[in-house]
Amino acid sequence: METSSFHNLTPAELRAAIRRGDWRKPTAGLAPRYVQVNLAILPAAHAADFQRFCQRNPKPCPLIAVSEVGDPRMTMLGADLDIRTDVPRYRVFQHGEEVAQPNNVLDHWRDDLVTFAIGCSFTFEHSLIEHGIGIRHIEQGRNVPMFRTGVQTTPAGKFSGPMVMTMRPMKAADAIRAIQITSRFPGVHGAPVHIGDPSLIGISDLSKPEYGDAVDVREGEIPVFWGCGVTPQAALLQAKPEFCITHAPGFMLITDLLNSDYAVI
Repeated sequence: METSSFHNLTPAELRAAIRRGDWRKPTAGLAPRYVQVNLAILPAAHAADFQRFCQRNPKPCPLIAVSEVGDPRMTMLGADLDIRTDVPRYRVFQHGEEVAQPNNVLDHWRDDLVTFAIGCSFTFEHSLIEHGIGIRHIEQGRNVPMFRTGVQTTPAGKFSGPMVMTMRPMKAADAIRAIQITSRFPGVHGAPVHIGDPSLIGISDLSKPEYGDAVDVREGEIPVFWGCGVTPQAALLQAKPEFCITHAPGFMLITDLLNSDYAVI
């Protein structure tokens, strides 16, 4: 199937295609009217502290849903959904070290795991596009650039670390409009957390994101930064639990939830 054909599929059809191995790319631009989520999957022994971490850091870690212990089927996100198979690429960690990047985690699943679904900025991109604001990484067929910043999160238990932010370059007028639009979506990161000089948040080079791909920043554009759901991965790496699973940055879980359900005004 041509890449363009995937953009016409429903969330259930896209999850089925991912499950079959037909789609192994980042998910930006897919199912544009539906919510995509980040995943953090960890043993139940750490779940309470991690949930408090998300609650204390709602900009980068807006909680959408939390699973029952050991249950890989979060039906509140999609009737046919399976956390173990429906993400194009995962990351598996042991004691803070990445040990695998599989296309499913059936062989890694444990009965004591709790899944946290965390809001993703891909959700509000459709609204930006509808208002004529270009999304550079989609235009260039790249993964969104993501940066580990010098901005620190609020700790909870053993979880702490830097805030990760996504960056989208825009003209000043578009950046102002983007603030207005994304402020309506607090459940999926909401308004930007920084605009302009990246050195003020500890970023030295926009061409070298820690995750994702660099994109062109053209003359007259300014970088606009949003909190990113990869922030929990930075916290997990610092906490070093004995085992955890996440999505690979930019390779999201596509749900049946409508973007419009997360617009507050």
